[in-house]
Order: sequence, then structure tokens, then C-alpha cells
Amino acid sequence: MPPASVNNIVLVHGAFADGSSWSKVIPLLQDMGYHAVAVQNPMTSLADEVAFTKRIVAMQDGPVILVGHSWGGAVITQAGDDPKVAALVYVTAYAPEAGQSANDASAPYGWTDGQKQIRVDPDNFATLTPEGMIDIIAEGLPMAERKLALAVQGQSYGPMFNEKLTVAAWKTKPTWAVISTKDRMLPPAMQAEAAKRMGAVTTTLSTCHMSILEEPAKIAAVIDDAAKRASSPR
Repeated sequence: MPPASVNNIVLVHGAFADGSSWSKVIPLLQDMGYHAVAVQNPMTSLADEVAFTKRIVAMQDGPVILVGHSWGGAVITQAGDDPKVAALVYVTAYAPEAGQSANDASAPYGWTDGQKQIRVDPDNFATLTPEGMIDIIAEGLPMAERKLALAVQGQSYGPMFNEKLTVAAWKTKPTWAVISTKDRMLPPAMQAEAAKRMGAVTTTLSTCHMSILEEPAKIAAVIDDAAKRASSPR
């Protein structure tokens, strides 16, 4: 019996961002006929992120392609064991092992230019400096879009990046990965090694960290490929 057609795409944003970071990808997916929704995660803990994401997955009518950008990769690694999730797509993202945190995954590669621009307040909530967002994270975008990314950035609870995952859903789900070679936030070498470890169908782009805004058509094409292949008999 062939698997059900996958029409639902659930998009999980990264830290210092919200669902609007998918604003260019969503219309492209809609034009392809998909039902695409972005999770608006609270950035307060890994458990909260996973719970929010699973609630959105549960709302979908049928199987889901679960997509994570940046920190969202850690979220989908934990949340992706949901039985409705047909495949995972990592976009310029963390992809930890079970027992690892996001920080554990990136630590061997050293601090990036972007990570050095994180500032933590007395309550342990983190933000990026204007330089970090405008000149590093979003450097591949037009200046107006960089300024918008800075204006809508949310605080992220710093300790969540040290929370250990208990699940690595990519071990049991078909997986796709996009590597951004000009990323100055998450190490490109980490992204490449993770893609290899996961056995992911891999696309490499010459983009900044915000690949989803710099090359939305190419990101949408990867998601489309995942959905089509997840819908095909194996």
C-alpha cells in the first residue's frame, strides 16, 4: 500500500526570530499546492518548543514534513518522532544526537562571529547585537530586510541551548539538509558533518545564515522534494 500523499508542511523558526522568517518560503509552497504553516515558538525552553511544535503537527490533516531552521533543527530532532511526521528537513540548522544539546553539537567547531554577538541579560534571556544581526546573521539580505530582522528579533532563553535532547528523530525518519557555506552563525562544517551523519539528501548553498530569506525558491524546492519522495512508494 503506498504511503499517503504529504501535503502539510510545518516550519519551525530559529532563535532571535519568529515565524515571519518563513515569509518568502510559505507563498512558494502554497503556490505548489501545499498547506504550509509556521510555528510561533516561545523561545523559553526546549520542552516548550517541542510541545508547541507537536501541537501544530497535531492540527494538520494528514502526514507532515517538519522543517527546522537554525535552532529549529534541534526542535525538530526532538519533536520529529511524532508518528504524523513523514520526513525532516534541516535548513542551515543544528541536528544534535540524542544526549547532546545544541551547544554540544557546535562546541567542537569553536565560537562563530555570530555567536560572539549574543548578549545575555540578568534573567538569562539572550539577544543579538545590531551588528550581529545586520552585518553577520543577515548579511546576504538587502539592508531593509536586515533592519527588519533586527526589529522583529525576539529574546531567546539562553539555558535552552544547553538542554539535552532525548530523541534523534533523524535516525528513523527520511531526512533532507541544506548547508549554508557562508553562514557565520552556525559553523558550515557542523552542518556538513551532521548531514553526512544523518545520511541526509543534501543541498549546499552559498548563503548567509538566513538562507530561508536569501534563497527561498531553493529552500522551497528542497521541501517539495522531501514531500514528493515521502509520498512515493519505497
